[in-house]
Amino acid sequence: MDEPSGSHQGTAARSAFRPQHTRPIRLSEVAELLGLPHEGMDDVELTGVSLDSRSVEVGDLYVAVPGSARHGASFVPQAIESGAVAVLTDEAGAHLLAMDDGESVPVLVVDDARAAVGPVAALVFENHPGNGSSPLLLGVTGTNGKTTTTYFANSLFQALGHRTGLIGTIEIVAGGEPIPSRLTTPESTDVHALLALMREKGVTAASMEVSSHAIEYRRVDGVRYDAVGFTNLTQDHLDLHVTMEDYFAAKARLFTPERATRGVVVVDDSWGRRLADSAPIPVTTLSLAGNPADWRLTQSERWGLGTAFELAGPDGQSLRLRTGLPGAFNVANAALAALLVHAAGIPLERIQRAADDDPFSVEVPGRMQLVGTRPAAVVDFAHNPDALERALDAVRPADGTGRVIIVFGATGQRDQTKRPLMGAVAARGADVVIVTDDDPHDEDPAAIRQEVLEGARNEDAMWGLHRTIEEVAPRAAAIRRAVEVADEDDVVLVAGRGHEVFQEVKGINHALDDRVELRAALVASGFLSPVNEQIESTTDD
Repeated sequence: MDEPSGSHQGTAARSAFRPQHTRPIRLSEVAELLGLPHEGMDDVELTGVSLDSRSVEVGDLYVAVPGSARHGASFVPQAIESGAVAVLTDEAGAHLLAMDDGESVPVLVVDDARAAVGPVAALVFENHPGNGSSPLLLGVTGTNGKTTTTYFANSLFQALGHRTGLIGTIEIVAGGEPIPSRLTTPESTDVHALLALMREKGVTAASMEVSSHAIEYRRVDGVRYDAVGFTNLTQDHLDLHVTMEDYFAAKARLFTPERATRGVVVVDDSWGRRLADSAPIPVTTLSLAGNPADWRLTQSERWGLGTAFELAGPDGQSLRLRTGLPGAFNVANAALAALLVHAAGIPLERIQRAADDDPFSVEVPGRMQLVGTRPAAVVDFAHNPDALERALDAVRPADGTGRVIIVFGATGQRDQTKRPLMGAVAARGADVVIVTDDDPHDEDPAAIRQEVLEGARNEDAMWGLHRTIEEVAPRAAAIRRAVEVADEDDVVLVAGRGHEVFQEVKGINHALDDRVELRAALVASGFLSPVNEQIESTTDD
């Protein structure tokens, strides 16, 4: 079946997103919200909303929107069979239902059903600013650093005594067991159900990654954040947005009064400065690079693998923070997390006390995750040129001894223009470059590798870098090759997939975890003991 929703989780996973108890909402209230006639609808009560007929539960409003091949209205009979008590659709969907002699439940018809989903789900799940039991809610957007910033913010909230929730790339947590996440941000129906579940479980503060896809596909419609943060903007996702201007415009829509109360923006790129100048909500600015800003990095020093640093703010205010995670980007992530929590209403003095408990040394799976130490063996999610450059800078030995060996590839059916750029970045930042496959999807893996290799070889030739550049596939073999050529003083960086445990090839998911493969290669080469099972995580960008 071609369902319109891109976030089908299956019935069991979908139910895990739902609160156990939902106060019924009359269908007439939904109709009134949408400006539709609502006579005779008081007797129909809703307890949920679904975009996917396979995830419908008893009492749901099924929202039928256009899909890539079939309209969601084609699945109304299945939705009703599963317990849907009403349907919301557009004119095309209504026409399909009329051709089938109508349905046995009320049908609401609007011009754009997709645009109506968020506000309707917010109403049904009672997610509105006036709901005093709703958690403090942070949203983080930007190209790189979203995951780590949300983990840092939640860790700080926990140090402050909050019960926390998380919606992100790696996992979804709603005051209990983690729920695996398949999208950076789930569909709007799931987001609102999750926020209701968090309230039910007593969550008092939550953080959410907000991707440009989530904004573009209206997955966060009807959600209003106490504070939203912007990390940076670099080339990525141009397969969706086409231009950087469109990419920026999608991110900027998060910083509007309909979506957020306040914003915190890192102004160390031109996009951040532009956002800070144009946002119609109050914005606090942050610079780690000496740019004019409300909060500035004034000093920093090595602290173990990480950094201890100080931020100076307005009116003589300051924060002394530290993170045990390596890389300048994690200083930015930690600083942004602290200021977001402050923007959400937590006083600076409380943040300072909580920061002394090292909340910014929290484990972030697949983000600068340390698998071995001699050689240093690291797995990171860096999958675009900027993130790759930052990751390479972070792992380069400070004393200049040892080589950097990188294993990476590029994703299929995504922005092709970044492939040679990533190859060039790898050639500049690594001594040994091993190009392999990422997730090829339906593309020819060898063709993708050639585009990356071309960028690496051209950069190497242009600057006379004399790098060792190899092509090795499949990915597990490339990881083994990297460890085979490594000495104890070297660094092996496996980049691009991070926490992911499947590799998609021609529509089939093959089990592949870079962390597991890297550890196995280290054991095979005698660098790790076979009984040393621990994999320790250290960061992201």
